[in-house]
Amino acid sequence: MEVESVMCECCGLTEDCTQHYISKVKANFAGKWLCGLCSEVVSDEVSRDRKLMTVEEALNAHFSFCGKFKANPAELVADGMRQMLRRRSGDGLLPAKSKMFGRSKF
Repeated sequence: MEVESVMCECCGLTEDCTQHYISKVKANFAGKWLCGLCSEVVSDEVSRDRKLMTVEEALNAHFSFCGKFKANPAELVADGMRQMLRRRSGDGLLPAKSKMFGRSKF
């Protein structure tokens, strides 16, 4: 099987996939290629909307959401993880144990 790089039409994330998988994803999303993260969001919107949102409506809503950010969602997640790791690395920015997520004494 030959693998090719394909870019998400929503957020711009690039993934390496087989042509068969690319075709399956495009068939599910009105001919548009979506990365795993964006396809999950759109699928979730379609399945949970009580007004029976169509795939096209969910795609348009998600494209609009992604367009509001200069960075794509994957970059935002990666940046958040990097910040979290820096805080936990012991560089003195935060105490080793955060009280924010500690157990309550009640």
